[in-house]
Amino acid sequence: MADAIADAFDTGVHALIQAGTGTGKSLGYLAPALDRCTTSGDTVIVATATLALQAQLAKKDIPAALDAIEAVHGKRPATAILKGRTNYACLHRVREGLAPDQDTLLGGEEVAEAAKASGAGAESVIGAEVVMLREWAEQQLAEHGVADRDDAPSHLPRSWEQVSIPVRECLGVQRCPFGSECFVEKSRDEARKAQLIVTNHALLAIDAMHGGTALPEHDLVVIDEAHDLVSRVTGAASDELSPQLVERVARRALNHVDDDTGMQLLEAADALKSALDEAPVGRITEAGVMTQAFALVRDAARHAVSQLATKPDDRPAVMQGADAEKTQAAAAVKEIFDIAERMAALRPADVVWTTDRDRFGRWAHVAPLSVAGLMREAVMSTATVVMTSATLKIGGDFDQVAQTVGLKRKERVDSPSVEVDRAEESTELHWAGLDVGSPFDYRRQGILYVAADLPNPGREQMAPEVLAEVAELVWAAGGRTLGLFASQRNAEAAARHVRAQLPDLTILCQGDAQLPELTRRFIEDPHASLFGTLSLWQGIDIPGDTCELVIIDKIPFPRPDDPLMQARQQAVTEAGGNGFMAVAASHAALLLAQGAGRLIRRASDRGVVAMLDPRLVKARYGSFLRATMPEFWMTADREVAVQALKRLQAARES
Repeated sequence: MADAIADAFDTGVHALIQAGTGTGKSLGYLAPALDRCTTSGDTVIVATATLALQAQLAKKDIPAALDAIEAVHGKRPATAILKGRTNYACLHRVREGLAPDQDTLLGGEEVAEAAKASGAGAESVIGAEVVMLREWAEQQLAEHGVADRDDAPSHLPRSWEQVSIPVRECLGVQRCPFGSECFVEKSRDEARKAQLIVTNHALLAIDAMHGGTALPEHDLVVIDEAHDLVSRVTGAASDELSPQLVERVARRALNHVDDDTGMQLLEAADALKSALDEAPVGRITEAGVMTQAFALVRDAARHAVSQLATKPDDRPAVMQGADAEKTQAAAAVKEIFDIAERMAALRPADVVWTTDRDRFGRWAHVAPLSVAGLMREAVMSTATVVMTSATLKIGGDFDQVAQTVGLKRKERVDSPSVEVDRAEESTELHWAGLDVGSPFDYRRQGILYVAADLPNPGREQMAPEVLAEVAELVWAAGGRTLGLFASQRNAEAAARHVRAQLPDLTILCQGDAQLPELTRRFIEDPHASLFGTLSLWQGIDIPGDTCELVIIDKIPFPRPDDPLMQARQQAVTEAGGNGFMAVAASHAALLLAQGAGRLIRRASDRGVVAMLDPRLVKARYGSFLRATMPEFWMTADREVAVQALKRLQAARES
């Protein structure tokens, strides 16, 4: 893997590298990246999907790689971690934001704990938490010079919103009275001095969308957890609009615009609510009541933006008080204008739809139909890119992933050495795919049991036969089960059934408590099982005999009523491709590979993946899905799986 990445850096050929769990991917790319920083002076961006991996890189992998580089070259390249603006506390919000009531001598942390313990309402808890976070931010400034959300005391998301600031509302380092102490600017200064910068997929996307303003100039990019890249970039390029959001922004602007303009914004919020209530939920493809409502919001926001605009000569050198509030209100209104304008346009490159949320009513959403063009033009065409993950070969090859990020040509290689005809037309972006394999012997360590005799899953509740199968498998394993379900309803139904059938075993279900707490209890109780939904498919790492059985209730196809997936599938079909295979089946294959990959996390792990959806072996697309999963030994015989689990249980007890 390291040789292939070094070759990619030398030749400029993009690399897609699949490296199984346990390979040591982080060191596999850090070694050649830091070597390049040292010998060529290049700047390398490493983009990850999760904060957990960022933390692992910062605390463990990068220091180890730096020690090795220093031993070889006698130099130690500078490294930095760079996150999005809202991951840092904003001193302007901390010091001049709205002050929560706190008529007490207690500290913020004590007030927050007291509010929670007393069962106080959400607003009281948030107010107490904001006080606590402000105290924490000042302490972090004094002791460490930075206030990163990862280091903050436990808090609600709404509390953090009161001490951080969206990028649009930032006053700017020159005009903010606390610009010289700004945590974001300090992190950016550190990044500009570094040769290896670790960031996340979302910030990489923001940098691409805004002309390279979010990240330092760089020569090379490594994208880890690349299987999640398209989803993260799509999220960064998406927007939402709700009546509550428009009303909240309108009220922020009321003190800075005339009465007619303020009323126009509030009436536009009411019009948006009426349109959302009247129109059917789903994708919007034609002009009508919804686009008229978007246009009303757009026009009202445009008038407000005009009144809120300040001539450059009239702006104070440093903004405080009303000037700062006006500038931030103007930025918030401008964002509403941009979103409403985008939704009203119904551009072919966008998908616009509405959803119904249990607590907040109906919202409108807009997302890009594809991110391939953005990735091709703003990422792949500007630097040499290495993408790596344990799951990049969808259906057995790299083509599908390559196409989703704008890479069309295919260069096959069977070894780390990459040779490409450089005389090809310059518009083509050359790439190479390499599977470095896995250190695990999946056929010896695991069994894939497909319950071919069960009925095909439907959209209604789980069939009694399926629930009985879940209980029998959990019994055979003596607990130690990770249940991955297509919906929260299915997870809860399975948990209720197994608890009734096996009262001596502990069955934890997502939603019973916070996921970190459930994970801790799953690990500590040798007879516990944990049932849950999507966040468990990719976000949980439980090596050892804590998890010897992974149950998957059905193939995780996207919801048939998902407007974005529907639109992408339709676009592929209209272009002459197979929309179902390119979108729905590829989505399911990726999640299946990630879900099945929860079983074997180290060389000593053993166990069974039980697939309770017979379509995996009976449907025509089944072989495509299985080609993406680890190569377990496969059986359709329930008794084989049950006996294997019982032998594992007996071996533990002996």
